Amino acid sequence: MDPIAKYISQKISKTRWRPISPALLQRPEVFATGSWDNESNRVSIWSVGDHGVSNTDSEFDEEPQLLCDSQHDGDVMDLQFLDQDRLVSASSSGAVTIFKLQPDCQSLSLAHVWERAHWYSCDNAPCTAVVCRSPEVVSVGEDGRVILYKADQTEVVRVIENADSSTIHAVTFLRTTEVLTVNSIGQLKMWDFRQQSDSPAQILSLTGGRVPLHCVDKHPNQQHIVATGGQDGMLYIWDVRQGNTPFSLIEAHSAEMWEVHFHPSNPNHLFTCSEDGSLLHWETTSGSDMSTLLQRGWNSRVVSHSAVPLAGEDDSVVSAWLAGDSSKNRLEATHMLPNQTLSVNSLDVLEQCLVCGTDGEAVYVHRQVPV
Repeated sequence: MDPIAKYISQKISKTRWRPISPALLQRPEVFATGSWDNESNRVSIWSVGDHGVSNTDSEFDEEPQLLCDSQHDGDVMDLQFLDQDRLVSASSSGAVTIFKLQPDCQSLSLAHVWERAHWYSCDNAPCTAVVCRSPEVVSVGEDGRVILYKADQTEVVRVIENADSSTIHAVTFLRTTEVLTVNSIGQLKMWDFRQQSDSPAQILSLTGGRVPLHCVDKHPNQQHIVATGGQDGMLYIWDVRQGNTPFSLIEAHSAEMWEVHFHPSNPNHLFTCSEDGSLLHWETTSGSDMSTLLQRGWNSRVVSHSAVPLAGEDDSVVSAWLAGDSSKNRLEATHMLPNQTLSVNSLDVLEQCLVCGTDGEAVYVHRQVPV
């Protein structure tokens, strides 16, 4: 089934599903978008699905409906739900903002703003990314700072002033007190907020060149496995316990990769989007799945594998992303969008639902992703 497209007269920088309650067997229906490079930028809340009409046939065809929105000062550089009712944005103005979403999703209001969280001595520094693990929020920026906040406190909890001499492009939580950042010279840095030192606990880096990394995501079940993407369009898989270089390099896109996301509940599936106008659904297939793989045809794009054996791990729990023996492990990539030429800037996946936003002023929603 093709995705549903909605044209909204704004370049979309970020798209995120609102979290769903695990207790309720509901499908994702509400998502947020942020815009960039417009005269007036906005954070908007949308709904897909039946809008109260319980006709299962028609719900797949419903195009997204705008529920509410709010003006945003500067480009929306990142957008993350803190919980079902709060949304955090990163701005090109250097600000970090918490928005409050009413339970009925009919109103979005400002809850708190850290105005110049990121700054240069003479100007604002764009805040490039935020990550949330309620009540904690972490932001990173062009100024090389890593900042820790608590959503219910107005004072900043911790600032790592000179975390980086280059731009930090993205950040993710590894564990409760640890975050991982990626920068514009091909480095991953691990930070442990329990340490008083402003030095990273670990540094990993690409070999051979300082390729800017734009995005990072961690495996939802195995925190040591991390995926990154950057300016060269390659997908890099890392094992942060083993060595300090990527485990796998995979040819993914012909231009910058803007986002990478493991599927949150089925991490053998991974999604990437790019400046080249494509959104790819990656699937690892282990030996036990070979029959289905051969029926569907396969596309192995693995360029190189680390020869480092995985010490002390039972084979059954070695993630498919780290399974170096290519006879047991294949990678298949599927294009998720119709041919379109402008950049796909952002994507998010939850359950079987995928949403992405483009410079073509379109949001695409796919509600039957095969995961």
